[in-house]
Amino acid sequence: MDDLAEILELDGSGNPPQGRIVQIFQVACRLFAQRGFDGVSMRDIAAECDISKATLYHYFPDKDSILRPLAMGTTKSIFLHVSKFDDPSRPPVERLRTFLVETATFFEKFRWAWIAGASAFWSDPKARSRKERVGWRDRYEALLRDILQAGIDSGEMQIKDVRLAGRFVLGSVNWMARWYDPEGPMTAAEIVDNFCDMIIHGIGAAEAGKRKRG
Repeated sequence: MDDLAEILELDGSGNPPQGRIVQIFQVACRLFAQRGFDGVSMRDIAAECDISKATLYHYFPDKDSILRPLAMGTTKSIFLHVSKFDDPSRPPVERLRTFLVETATFFEKFRWAWIAGASAFWSDPKARSRKERVGWRDRYEALLRDILQAGIDSGEMQIKDVRLAGRFVLGSVNWMARWYDPEGPMTAAEIVDNFCDMIIHGIGAAEAGKRKRG
């Protein structure tokens, strides 16, 4: 979580967080991810930070003012991170693998922020900030659809519905937040690399398919 400031700088406020503020964000996003937004109070955050409630309120008037920059920064920075590694001149299958692996790399680096931001994606009462987050989310998904469409155009992928295929691909990554164990035998990127093989090649054995057709 030491790198959390990287995504908070992208929340649109123009004020890079430092020191105590970063600590509060670090603690809050972990608590939001573990207990849910409604299951965490300002008192809980203050206690985990080992500061008084008065000190916490000096920096933030409420929980929404903590969660909003987390959600905005995470949504924006995942697109910026993944798009940085995309090269339209490469084969679509390679682009897809890079898209997924870099998404997983980002997830592992900012796991608590990812979970906290995703769980409250639609709950922001401020329509303007919610609309901006959706816009960055749409850019991220549009990049994936562009890769899939390139695969169709090149003949590398057999897809009937690009949007549906995009949801299928993203679903394999997004649900990792529910079960991924950082102490497990595989990193998030390694898991998603395996997912990519399944998506590209399928999970049916070639010989079994031939016998069935015969």
